[in-house]
Amino acid sequence: MSSAPPPVARLAVAGTLALLLLELAWELVLAPLAPHGSWLALKALPLAWLAPGVLRGRRRSRQWLVLALPFYAAEALVRAIAESGRHAVVAGAACVVAIVTFVALLAWFRQESRANATK
Repeated sequence: MSSAPPPVARLAVAGTLALLLLELAWELVLAPLAPHGSWLALKALPLAWLAPGVLRGRRRSRQWLVLALPFYAAEALVRAIAESGRHAVVAGAACVVAIVTFVALLAWFRQESRANATK
C-alpha cells in the first residue's frame, strides 16, 4: 500500500498554504486598505492555526477548515465585486483559491470515506 498522499490531499494542502500567504500579502502588501498595511491581515490567523494539522492530515483540522473556508470565499467575493482595480483582482484570486481548497477538502473526505468503507 502506498503511503503517498492522494492528489486531492496535496491540492488541499497547497490551497491552504496559498490562501494563508495570499491573505497575508493581500492586507500587508498587494492591496491593503490602509497605506502601510491593515489589521485585516489578522484574518490569516485561523489559517495559520489550522495549517499544521492540515499538513499532517488531521481530520479535525480539515473539518474546521471546511467550516471556515466559506467565510473567506464570501469576504473575497464581496470585496471583488465592491472594489476595483488591483483590490478586485487580489480578492478574486483569494475567492478562487478558497473555493478550490474547499472542493479539494470535500473530495479528500469523500475519498477517505470510500477507502474506509472498502476495509
